[in-house]
Amino acid sequence: MIPRGVLRLALCVAVVMSPTVMTPTAVVTAAETAAATVSADQLDFFERKIRPLLVQHCYECHSEQSDTMHAGLRLDAADGLAAGGDSGPAVVPGHPADSLLIQTVRYDGDIQMPPEGKLSEREIEHLVRWVRDGAAMPSTPATARPAAAGIDWQQGRQHWAFQPAHVQDLPTVTRSDWPRTRTDHFLLAAMERQGLEPAPPADRVTLIRRLYFDLLGLPPTPEQIDAFVQDRRVDAYQRLVDRLLASPRYGEKWGRWWLDMARYTDRTASWLPQTSHAYLYRDWVVAALNDDVPYDRFVHRQLATDLMPETGPEDLAALGFLSLSPAYWKEPKLPCEIIKTIVADEWEERVDAVSRTFLGLTVACARCHDHKFDPISSEDYYALAGVFASVRHAERPLIDEAAYEPVRKAKQRVAALEKEIQALRKQKPSAESEDAEKRQAEIKSRQAEIERIRQTTPNYDVPLVNALVEESTYVVRAGKTPEEGTAFEHRPEPRDLPAFIRGNPNRPGPIVPRRFLTVLTDQPQPFTEGSGRLELARAMTGEARSVTARVIVNRIFLAHFGRGIVATPSNFGRQGDTPSHPRLLDDLAARLIAEGWSLKWLHRELVLSAAWRQAASTSPKKLAADPPNRWLSRMETRRLDVEPWRDAVLSVSGALDHRVGGPSQPVDDANNRRRTLYATVHRRDMAATLMVHDFPDPTQHSPARSVTTTALQGLYALNGPLLLGHADRLLERLEREAGDASAAQRIERVYRLLYGRGPTMGERELGVAYVSAGDGEEAAERWQSYLHVLLAANEFMFVD
Repeated sequence: MIPRGVLRLALCVAVVMSPTVMTPTAVVTAAETAAATVSADQLDFFERKIRPLLVQHCYECHSEQSDTMHAGLRLDAADGLAAGGDSGPAVVPGHPADSLLIQTVRYDGDIQMPPEGKLSEREIEHLVRWVRDGAAMPSTPATARPAAAGIDWQQGRQHWAFQPAHVQDLPTVTRSDWPRTRTDHFLLAAMERQGLEPAPPADRVTLIRRLYFDLLGLPPTPEQIDAFVQDRRVDAYQRLVDRLLASPRYGEKWGRWWLDMARYTDRTASWLPQTSHAYLYRDWVVAALNDDVPYDRFVHRQLATDLMPETGPEDLAALGFLSLSPAYWKEPKLPCEIIKTIVADEWEERVDAVSRTFLGLTVACARCHDHKFDPISSEDYYALAGVFASVRHAERPLIDEAAYEPVRKAKQRVAALEKEIQALRKQKPSAESEDAEKRQAEIKSRQAEIERIRQTTPNYDVPLVNALVEESTYVVRAGKTPEEGTAFEHRPEPRDLPAFIRGNPNRPGPIVPRRFLTVLTDQPQPFTEGSGRLELARAMTGEARSVTARVIVNRIFLAHFGRGIVATPSNFGRQGDTPSHPRLLDDLAARLIAEGWSLKWLHRELVLSAAWRQAASTSPKKLAADPPNRWLSRMETRRLDVEPWRDAVLSVSGALDHRVGGPSQPVDDANNRRRTLYATVHRRDMAATLMVHDFPDPTQHSPARSVTTTALQGLYALNGPLLLGHADRLLERLEREAGDASAAQRIERVYRLLYGRGPTMGERELGVAYVSAGDGEEAAERWQSYLHVLLAANEFMFVD
């Protein structure tokens, strides 16, 4: 008998790379997109986390404004950082352990900085991450906190992203017979200006596989492919698009896309309060997308559904966008001055996630000083931070509060009884059996009462969702001295924050009323309705609707075409990329608003286009003329994200469980056959399977998936339990469906299941020769290894 590993390796060269491989264009495009996103994210991280730290602890001695430049080291400019000081370079980009800056803040050597005391562990972690990611910083220094009056608002409003979006006149094109949608006219005009021509249309098999993965995140069955290929009606493709958009699988696929931006998690660190029903937010997102809830209302509900008269408690799960935000440990024994900073960091995280997700702006960069690049003042930042300082995270029932009050009292009584039971069990055992029997009787009596309460209290098991309440949080001393620790006060009235000097909450400046961003409104007015969450949401889809529409259009365009019209999807500011097709972006944004903010309308517009239906052409001429495919004169071969890849494995093996919604399950659980959307996301302990396959960091907003190719991914495919187990299940499926068929017929079936096509003559001959070389138990081993290699092949991992 030949070991499975040997059989797999024997087939790898012949099968894994054939016939579809990752083309050079796919590599270039992925690298280019990732580079643009990472660069913007690195600068954003520097402005939010690193510059405030340097301002507070370092600039007094190591900046242009220092009275004396200590040790010849300047830390407020990129060239100063690169040059270093008397002791040599301050940082070695990419290598924190070798960087003098990291060694000094860790107090690891003779030089220990800052001299007034060691930084907190979290601040050191921020510095380590910054250096590890390349120590990016702007080329010119920024002052600590310029006056808001220094911003030229009129000039700032001229930035392209802040202009009103209008339906555009269609451009003139030479190939007037090519466009199928308005989108095509703009794309074709740009191609023709660059001397490019569109690629031929994709064949029907390629097209249906691409469409299924793009809209549903699942492969089509051979029967579904045959039905589409044989459907000769003029509108066959449009009918297919409409059918897929109506499928409940659509919401599952695009729900996961949204959760990347919402930094969704099922679980967090063990030392933080646990989220008991986080999945209800995930399920709400899936349902809202399936129902095509207009995007403006989709935004409103996630920020303030509890303040909207037209929604009820059953909609409270929508607040998970805010209530599932990352939380930091706040040790009550620490002085309140430290805890104030931690709470202020949480407010900053909310401002950052909301502004980047919905507006494509890095507002959190203005916490310590006016935004270095964009017309966003520090006062703008604190106007938004006050909104999130005026709410508290709390679990709330999916029924009316009045109806839940008896349940709350019942649960309080149950908690008291459980406490009494624990006390009885802890009592020292008595030598007299009568006492032991009496104690056991008391325990049983209380257990019976608990069961009676649970059975007789209506709505006792109604879920509690992660939501918000309108209460401001204040951090105060627990006693008269700092040594007595910290306490929290929650007050029902909303709170306006002071503009913290240099971002330090222990140095308050003038009070800033809660309001919207100055640059996006003619006359900013204070929010007056509670915390202001609903007013903020309405402002984003009202006065700022053109910005908000452009951002969501660009995100969906990026998901369908592999590159956005703007390459930095969460940064539409001056440091972000400029649009490759500005008129198309405006046209789509204006029409999205006119179509009632329907996201399904937008999907339909894009996938019906001739541009999206192009083949993944790799002609040398096109590669030379436009390596990154900026002008979209072809489609790209793209690797599947981990969710559709794993889901496809389960689907073709016949194991996929199509149940919608419900609690999560560990992705590596051998019995987990549900879609990867329902795999447990742990904020502090990510599953290795997800980490290896580029799953986004759930501690922060993720604008786009990164794409890496590592040895671990290949080792996982060949040796991990997923493909090993499902190769067995795929063999069982073949035996059920084609047990009496010849080897050639079974190979035909498996190719169509996995790749949507039949094998070539060479592939069939190779497969038949291999699986027919053994008999008995060895034949089964060969079939399992053969199927395993087919599952691990590039053609299964990539979609044209």
